[in-house]
Amino acid sequence: MRPAVFLDRDGTIIEERGYLDRLDLLELYSFTADAIRLLNRAGYATVVVTNQGGIGRGIIDEPFLQLVHSTLDARLAAGGARIDRYYHCPHHPDAIVPELRQKCGCRKPAAGMIEQACRDLSLDPKRSVTIGDRRLDVAAGNTAGTRTILVRTGHGAHEEAMPPGHTRPDAILNNLMEAVGWILRTSSR
Repeated sequence: MRPAVFLDRDGTIIEERGYLDRLDLLELYSFTADAIRLLNRAGYATVVVTNQGGIGRGIIDEPFLQLVHSTLDARLAAGGARIDRYYHCPHHPDAIVPELRQKCGCRKPAAGMIEQACRDLSLDPKRSVTIGDRRLDVAAGNTAGTRTILVRTGHGAHEEAMPPGHTRPDAILNNLMEAVGWILRTSSR
């Protein structure tokens, strides 16, 4: 079984925009392609796990989400990097789409997306890391049995200042590139 890095999307690999509802708002951080390329070369599966409650709330639809991810793939490929798989949760407690208004096991802080990726791609959570800009990303990774990193980009600086409760990351770092450096230095692969 292979190790993976589970990446939150908004605020971690791309600029935080709230509900990303226009393609012209999609902006990678300057370090994103380089950081993901380093993970690719080191043999980690790179998996995006993202809450997309905007689908349930009627702000975006599945075809638009797929367009965002294919555009993201093209921009990463231009930098020699790739995402192995995307997982998203369309549910939201305030969804206007009735079948998406539910308590599910996939919406972070639940670990369903990470667990599904581990099954689908034969990934080892014990050798994996979850990176995100919110404590709910850390909680999902903790529940799935991965190491966790909270980055200060996106909502991370605000989240760092909040009392940690039960969600304690293994590291708090400035951004994805620092997180990748930490992974490569501390990995016992």
